[in-house]
This record gives sequence, structure tokens and C-alpha cells, in this order.
Amino acid sequence: MIFEELNEFKKEIKKLSKKHRTLYEDVEIVKKVLTVSPNEKPPFSYRIDGLGIETCIIKVKKIASKSFKGKGINSGFRIIYAYFEKEEKIVLIEMYHKSAKEIEDKQRILSSFK
Repeated sequence: MIFEELNEFKKEIKKLSKKHRTLYEDVEIVKKVLTVSPNEKPPFSYRIDGLGIETCIIKVKKIASKSFKGKGINSGFRIIYAYFEKEEKIVLIEMYHKSAKEIEDKQRILSSFK
């Protein structure tokens, strides 16, 4: 599986990693899981429909971070990615902490893949 990251994703992970020091390691674990199982797997991830684009956009909901240890089940990050099945490629679009933001940036998705 080939992984690419949008520049905005790189900026977000850099900013978040200042507070959550294990974040790069956590993302590598997510990449390993996505290599084996890149499609949506409810309730942990689901497809974002209704954007009017052909690419499969998936939101991963339950990403635990080692830096959250002991903080409960409600702590976690969200990752939005595009999955290109034929090319065996995943493009990481967005990452955010669920307490900082409720939903994905649909404008970023549309501008990146339309």
C-alpha cells in the first residue's frame, strides 16, 4: 500500500504532536492496520458519502493515542483519507482531535479530489 499525505495533513500532525508526543507512532500503527484492511469497518470507520466525487473517502473514528492512556474511551483522534483501490494507494487528508472539531473539512476533500 502506498501512503501519501496532503500538506495540510502534515501541518496538522506536526501541530498535534507537540501536545501528543506519541502521535507519529500512533499514525504508523493506523497505517499498518489500513494496509491490511483499507475499507470502512463500522463502528470504527465509515465511508463519507454525498460529496459528489468518485474516490472512496473514509473517516476513521476510534484512534487511540498512547498519550491518552488513562483518559477514558472518549479521547481520540479522527483521520480522513481517500482510498484508491486500483492504485493500492491511500491519501491522508485530515487529522484532528474529536474535542476540537465535530466534522471533517468537506471543502478540503472537494478541492483535493474533484
